[in-house]
Amino acid sequence: MKAPTPSPLPTKILDVRHLRVHFKTDEGMVEVVRDVSFTLFRRETLALVGESGSGKSVTCLSINRLLPCPPAVISGGEIIYQEVNLLRLPWKEMHLCRGKDIAMIFQEPATALNPILTIRTQMNEVWLRHKDIRGKEADYWSIDLLARVGLPDAAKRLDSYPHELSGGMRQRVLIAMALITNPSILIADEPTTALDVTTQAQILELLVKMQQERKIGSLIFITHNLALVSQIADRVIVFYAGQIQEEAPASELFRHPAHPYTQGLLSCFNSLEHKEDRFHAISGNPPDLKLLPSGCPFHPRCPHVVERCKTVAPELRAVNEKHTARCHFV
Repeated sequence: MKAPTPSPLPTKILDVRHLRVHFKTDEGMVEVVRDVSFTLFRRETLALVGESGSGKSVTCLSINRLLPCPPAVISGGEIIYQEVNLLRLPWKEMHLCRGKDIAMIFQEPATALNPILTIRTQMNEVWLRHKDIRGKEADYWSIDLLARVGLPDAAKRLDSYPHELSGGMRQRVLIAMALITNPSILIADEPTTALDVTTQAQILELLVKMQQERKIGSLIFITHNLALVSQIADRVIVFYAGQIQEEAPASELFRHPAHPYTQGLLSCFNSLEHKEDRFHAISGNPPDLKLLPSGCPFHPRCPHVVERCKTVAPELRAVNEKHTARCHFV
């Protein structure tokens, strides 16, 4: 009897290695991303989860080298895309890569779109830069893309200004602009935060559909909403205080969270899902990155803290082959 053929290993498309980012402030240099390493595979949806200020967006802005420098300084690490370190790529080549190979949907569409330019002008700029398409041909393909992402009266909307569209419409325009180049990686930075629940569901469905149709390669989805993660993610990375605290396949993370912070997030999510009378919350406040506590950065809020947690910083430890967590008691 012939032995079964082993399934091929997933192919890496992005490898972030020991990334460190500092911000220059009046109180001195503050490290906001602290030794972050992770891999993104082809055709994968990777969710980055955590409270505001945990380092999710700064990490992804570093991938596209969109951080304002100064005050930001990428002080260490590598970002390897198709065997090329993006942090060492000349600016001219980085401009070509950004948007073409690695596209980004920003958190607030009202500020991501230029308020004084029509949708036509802003989409035409992308067509011209990355496809060398202009004029009526650019209009034709813009209308086609806007219709595909579900924008009503797509031809009419080309002459609209951003303020004339609803939040959901503006978000669809941003998605259409990102799809112009069929990017290998799409980074979606909380693309549904400012939208109502119905529109959130439509945008999520749209992103999944575009990935299935191979308009998008791999997807990095940044959010603090675990309900969205449960619907869209293959794998989840949990950020806290500029570090990765836990990483696991989405199904396993929801069934067996290993880090107390992840357990706290899921308790909050479950109390909403099950409409409990008492709402669960993580005690305390997110950490001040200028004044991080010694030891584990989560220990002031952790219900399982012991003396060791206050003095010794934990390393990422293996829960199993695909699951790691930064805790002494994994």
